[in-house]
Amino acid sequence: MSETVHEIELPLHAGKPPLTMNQRLNRYEKARRTRTLREAASWQAAKLKLGTLDHVSVQLHYAPGDNRGRDSDNLVATQKPAVDGLVDAKLIPTDTPEHLTWWAPAIHPGPGKPRLWLVVHTGPST
Repeated sequence: MSETVHEIELPLHAGKPPLTMNQRLNRYEKARRTRTLREAASWQAAKLKLGTLDHVSVQLHYAPGDNRGRDSDNLVATQKPAVDGLVDAKLIPTDTPEHLTWWAPAIHPGPGKPRLWLVVHTGPST
């Protein structure tokens, strides 16, 4: 079986990632945004109809729509609930290193429409 790459679109919040490491949200708003991300990732992963896989590799991507400097490490707060959604969809049994490799989030500067997505690599090269 060869490596396959799938993209899972994730919702933005007012054109920005829903969660960052620097935010100071109240617990209800943080829980709402976390649930939205997790459910979006779960639904889209289920739509891929891949069954349960032994291992996947993932990376969160964000295109902010401008060229301002940003710290990609802040996006880990968004990546974690998205990965939890993959477990909810039963794409992988758990999000432990045995079943999951994740790379640091990537930011793609430049003009254009803001976009947030999770890239999932499946197959022997993961």
